[in-house]
This record gives sequence, structure tokens and C-alpha cells, in this order.
Amino acid sequence: MKNLSRREFMKTGVLTTGAIIAAGASSTLLGCANEQRALKNIVIDRVDSDFEREPLVRPFGFAGGFMTDIWQSASYLRSTSGIHRIGLCTQNVLWSDGKVFAGHSESGGNALMYVLTERAMQMVKGQSFRTPLELLDNVFPELEEYAKKITAHPRLRQTFTLNAMVGLDNAAWLLYAKENGFNTYDDMIPHQYRPALSHNHDKVAGIPLFAYNIPIDEITAAVEEGYFFMKIKIGQPGTQEEMLEKDKARLTEIHNAIGHVQTQYTADNKLPYYFDANGRYEKKETLLRLIDHAEKIGALGQIAVIEEPFPEEVKIDVSDIPLNLAADESAHTDKDALERIQMGYGSIAVKPIAKTLSMSLRVADVAHRNNIPCFCADLTVNPVLVEWNKNFAARLGPFPGIGNIGLMESNGHQNYRNWDTMLSYHPRRNAPWVKVKEGVYETGEEYYRTGGGIFDPMPHYEAMFERAL
Repeated sequence: MKNLSRREFMKTGVLTTGAIIAAGASSTLLGCANEQRALKNIVIDRVDSDFEREPLVRPFGFAGGFMTDIWQSASYLRSTSGIHRIGLCTQNVLWSDGKVFAGHSESGGNALMYVLTERAMQMVKGQSFRTPLELLDNVFPELEEYAKKITAHPRLRQTFTLNAMVGLDNAAWLLYAKENGFNTYDDMIPHQYRPALSHNHDKVAGIPLFAYNIPIDEITAAVEEGYFFMKIKIGQPGTQEEMLEKDKARLTEIHNAIGHVQTQYTADNKLPYYFDANGRYEKKETLLRLIDHAEKIGALGQIAVIEEPFPEEVKIDVSDIPLNLAADESAHTDKDALERIQMGYGSIAVKPIAKTLSMSLRVADVAHRNNIPCFCADLTVNPVLVEWNKNFAARLGPFPGIGNIGLMESNGHQNYRNWDTMLSYHPRRNAPWVKVKEGVYETGEEYYRTGGGIFDPMPHYEAMFERAL
């Protein structure tokens, strides 16, 4: 295996420790002073929350576990001016903290996260804020301590608390936009964070997800439909040696099936591979053995990214690994993202739909200041939350080796039993940007003008809170 550094592989410029620290130090809460003075002080006087359970087509396996249904929570905020907004959240306990998932029944883990959402709603009642970032900062520290108590996990991963706050954060952003007269997504984003979201791609790649138990013929069928950037779960159940052998066999099977297919969206016209290990590789040596196998079968050059290979608590410098490694779960906050950049990670998977838009703005800002590309990963979210992710993905810079196009994982249509019913809750469900066409979502002027529908009323979710209206 050729010993290329991550820097040589990515060719994204020089990353110095000084530049990284300076980027972190430049991150401020409210942006420029003029913007801060112009913003309204919003006071929350009524809150409510509720949830629905959505069954999956089949058990969904990753990170060494399996889910059978996913809870969709909704958060209602009303200000003293009488304006109310509803934000949505897709819960994922297995992704956000596998120890909580393993330590409870599936419903029990979901109930704990929902209790956390409800606690956050009660905490913000009566509070005032100028931006949702300020509201997040006001609530998060106390909420995180509460989360550690109810889960009995003193080292609870921060993503668990952030996941629980997504609906509240989205409702706060919508309320903030309405109160301040911001009518588009671009207007809503504080000036400080706009450089990281300065692109307006007319296409966003729809990245499907294939878990451990998905047959190869479904992967080839996706390629035939036009999908060109597939996310493949690796890090299969078992010991480290068993996991490695299963992953090697899976990689071989996939490469034999689709390795010859060409696409217009990559520089070499070959299909890029996107592998997600969810922290299952305990040692660098084990991952290098997988990479050696990829080189042996001729697949190494097509691996565009390996996401979250190692457990986040294992601090491994990866700058000598000749592939683009992406931080996902481990990049809980902007500070964590900076640490991963220093460790040699070449990209970051941002998740406005899993870690809140507020925190994702900070993470994307740090990445942008250090020439680190980002892309949007999914959490098997509902159709409305797909638009929250798509808005972000459509504005991120191009990914290395991929054309001028946004990248966004989107796998809900593959995994929800009642996806078509969920799609009917989308306020612009018939818009041209809602469904993937030949592997991409097509955006355009109307999309950017409307934010894909995120600012529109959502009758289904409004009906959940008729008692609060």
C-alpha cells in the first residue's frame, strides 16, 4: 500500500495547529455586533411535545445492533407575540449512544430520549433568546447533566442530548425566522456562518444506505436506478477478527458487483465507495488490514471516504492513512471537530437533523476555516427533516473527487414501512425536489426561495397540538 499522507491524499492545503486554534477562537455566539443589535428578543410562553412511532421494513442493523422502529417527536414553541412553530426530531438511540441502546429495551431507550426532549421543553418555557444558538447554550449544560442521571451513564455521549434537542432547535429557528422577518434559509443563517454555506448547488446526490443484511442485488438495483454514491455499513457484529473477515468479504462482493460501473459525477468516472464503521475498529492495524485487502482486489482507488472507523475515546492519529477518514459521531461539537482535524481526519459528516442546526453551523464553520470538506449524513429521518438536511447539503462546498454537487445521505424511503404516508405530511410533497431522480435531488430557484417547504405550515403536526393552539 502506497504510504500517502492524508494531507497529500486530500490536497486541501496546509493545516497548521495555529490555524486550527485560531479558527476555533474566532467562533462567537451571535455573529457581528450589528446583527446582534437588530435581532428581536424572543420570549417563549408556551411549550408542548408529542411523538409517533414509525415501524421499519425490517430490522435495521449498524454499530453492532438492530432497530425495529423509530420514534418521531415534535416540539411546539409559542412566543409572547402569539407566533408558534413546530420542530421535528427523529430519535436514534443506537446511533447517539450504543451503551444506552444496549442497556435497555428498544422502547426503553427511546423513552429516555423523549423524556429528555420533554425536559428541554420545560426548561425553555419562560426563557428569552435572540438566536437559537443562544438558546442551545442556555439549556445544553444542565440538560446534559440530567441526561446522565436518567440514563445512569456518567460518560453519556453528547450526541444523545443533541439528538433529543433537534425538534426544539428546529422550532426555535423557525420562530426566530418569523419573528425577525427572515423569509429564506439564507436570510435565517447568521452572517458569521454563511461562508461555510455559500454554495447553491442545483443538484444534491441522494446517498442510499445499505446495512449489514441488505442483499447485493438491492445494491446493484440502486446503481441501475442511477444512484452513484452508496453508503455501506461495515464493522459487522462479532470479535475484531470476525468483523474484519466479514467486512473483507462484503467489500469483495460489492466491488465484484458494481466496481465496473461508471458515473458522470466523479473525476475518474468510477463509482465512489462510502463505508461507515460506526467506531467498530478498535485498532489502526485492523483498519489497515481492510485497506490492504481493498488494494489487493483493486477497490482502494474507489473508496471516497471511511466514516468513523474508531471508537471516539481512542485517540488515534490518522494522518498517515492513505484514505479520507470522516468524523461523524465523534464530532459532537465544534471543539470535537477541531480535535479530529488535528488528528488527521479529512472530512466531517455534519448532521443538522441529529446534532441540531445550531451545533452543525459551528462544526461546518470550523471545517470551512480549515479547508476540511463536509457532507450531510442521515439518521433515517422523516421527509420533512430530509429538507433540513438538504438545505444544508446544497450549500456546502464540493467534496474532493466529486463534481459540483452537494452530498446527502437519505435512506428513509428504504427503511420506513409507511414512507408514503409520512411523505404525505410534507407540506410540498409534490415539489420536484422531494424525490430522487437518477440518483440526485434537483434543487433550483424555487427550492432556495422556499427552503424546500420547511417554513410552510404542517397540518399533520399542527393537529397534534390543537389543544395548545
